[in-house]
Amino acid sequence: MKKHIAFLFIPLAMSCGGNKEKGDSYSGETEKWEEPKEEVHLANIKQLTFGGDNAEAYWSFDNKSFVFQAKNPKWGAECDQIYVMPIDQDLSDGTIPQLVSTGLGRTTCSYFMPGDSTIIYASTHLGDSACPPEPPRGDKYVWPIYSTFDIFVADLKGNQKKQLTFRNGYDAEATVSPKGDLIVFTSDRSGDLELYTMNIDGTDIKQVTNELGYDGGAFFSPDGTKLIFRASRPRTELEKKEYKELLAKGLVQPTAMELFVCNVDGSDMQQITNLGGANWAPFFHPSGEKVIFSSNHKTKSFPFNLFMINLDGSGLEQITYDKAFDSFPMFSPDGKKLVFSSNRDNGGTRETNMFYADWVE
Repeated sequence: MKKHIAFLFIPLAMSCGGNKEKGDSYSGETEKWEEPKEEVHLANIKQLTFGGDNAEAYWSFDNKSFVFQAKNPKWGAECDQIYVMPIDQDLSDGTIPQLVSTGLGRTTCSYFMPGDSTIIYASTHLGDSACPPEPPRGDKYVWPIYSTFDIFVADLKGNQKKQLTFRNGYDAEATVSPKGDLIVFTSDRSGDLELYTMNIDGTDIKQVTNELGYDGGAFFSPDGTKLIFRASRPRTELEKKEYKELLAKGLVQPTAMELFVCNVDGSDMQQITNLGGANWAPFFHPSGEKVIFSSNHKTKSFPFNLFMINLDGSGLEQITYDKAFDSFPMFSPDGKKLVFSSNRDNGGTRETNMFYADWVE
């Protein structure tokens, strides 16, 4: 098969971490897979899923389970749905993990709630039970911003417990503070894509960011005082015009994004990368002093690898070295393991699977 590159990302329709549509991933190598020797921070890598598009695996507070989204027709999921699984569950024999979304519409960005008995996620199922249409392929890669996304809470058996947002517009990309008190999410309620926080019960919504451009994929620091997120910042009049025109059509072009950090209320905003390309899916290191993220800044195309950087923008370090796609890294709450999604070792297919590894400092 002739190798080719297609500009990618993974599901969110936007996702907490990014956005990847079926077929938008590197096809992988067909020769025997070998773990890159340079990946010195990762030990005992274990594959969690085996087929389909699987991404955005996030740990439970007790380090024992994952919640993730998957598009796998063999599981009955024609577009992204939300599943939970214990970290030791074996899916290699075709076992289907527990579905916790409705199975209708399209979902994105799930996360465990405090206590690990419920999860939060975004879904379009109230707008339409069918998968929403995907934007047409064009010269530029775009993400859809579905106006029917709202945020819901479900238990681990898929019983729908509560709806947290109730508006016609994009509300998605929700993650939860380690302190268990706040949720951060992305919304277009201001007319732009900004970050907001709300209490764990959905009350007291507060706007965090207010600069033109897409702000999303936010996560809290380990102590719950800061937010790390990805953002586009159109600067020229032409860039601003294009951004606004795409947003009016429910689209975002994610090919130029950098990482920003701020206090939970939006104060002390700092840009910590200026690498060019797409820098996204950031997550705090357990120390709270640096972040791990996915980037294609070396090539502006493929591969996407994981990198780490200090909060002041210094100390950039490459973490993964395969020639495909790595993203959606998340440290376990105890700091001992890292979960991520990758096209590695996929037998030359376009499958994206989830992996986790022991973290080696």
